[in-house]
Amino acid sequence: MESPLATIVAALDWLGLIVFAVSGALVASRKQMDVVGFVMLGTVTGIGGGTLRDVLLGKLPVFWIKSPSVLAVCIATSVVAFFLAHIPQSRLKVLLWLDAVGLALYAVTGAQTALAVGAPALVAVTMGVITATFGGIIRDLLGGEESIILRPEIYVTAALLGAVVFVGLVGLGASIAVASIAGFAAGLTLRGAALIWHLTLPRYKPRPGRSHEEI
Repeated sequence: MESPLATIVAALDWLGLIVFAVSGALVASRKQMDVVGFVMLGTVTGIGGGTLRDVLLGKLPVFWIKSPSVLAVCIATSVVAFFLAHIPQSRLKVLLWLDAVGLALYAVTGAQTALAVGAPALVAVTMGVITATFGGIIRDLLGGEESIILRPEIYVTAALLGAVVFVGLVGLGASIAVASIAGFAAGLTLRGAALIWHLTLPRYKPRPGRSHEEI
């Protein structure tokens, strides 16, 4: 019988997979692609971050090769989205919020996957960020969209916060359930606030360099 830990992580992984697959399919709808385009963008968005995570952690074969049902869910989700993508009034708004949910979920599950194979805390946080962001980067690249990481609102930082909160609480002895909920809530709250109020980190401002005489 599966432990509560395995059940929680598996549930979050599946939810994140579906949410990201839908976000990829919505990009395909904005580009008026055919059903094959929907499946391609939905699938690479769903599995992209986790694939890179598993490769970097040496967890081979990667998760979707060991569990082809992952691909089946991505394909099915994308096909359903092909017929229902016209329903939201603003697909961009839905896309951004679905991406925020997926970001927060994958920040937690990516970090947990790294901890499960004995990775140090800093590596686990990094894997959480990679898992949460890489699928969206591939989606935007293939869909011809401006990369979400280049937009001014806080994005990667939200994934970082979620992963840090999760790993930090686990390190302090909190249960996986509590750490997962807290990490997810922290990441989603920050990303949601960024979407609503257009929060940004301080940005680099061009300024005159020093002349050779001053060096």
